[in-house]
Amino acid sequence: MLALSGIAIGVPVALGLTHLTKSFLFGLQSNDPTVFAAAALALLVVRAVAGWLPARRAARIDPTTALRYE
Repeated sequence: MLALSGIAIGVPVALGLTHLTKSFLFGLQSNDPTVFAAAALALLVVRAVAGWLPARRAARIDPTTALRYE
């Protein structure tokens, strides 16, 4: 949910600031929808991996051992 809200806020802000990046882009339009879709997809993949790795590690721990540690 946090990643989706970041995308919902970030895309309009990025579209509003495209005039600043026109000089850096060669062969692309500053408001190319493919670039925005790829950036959003990359953000979602990073979010998924960042959540999956700690969850996988926590799932390997025996619950009773974790409770005794606390």
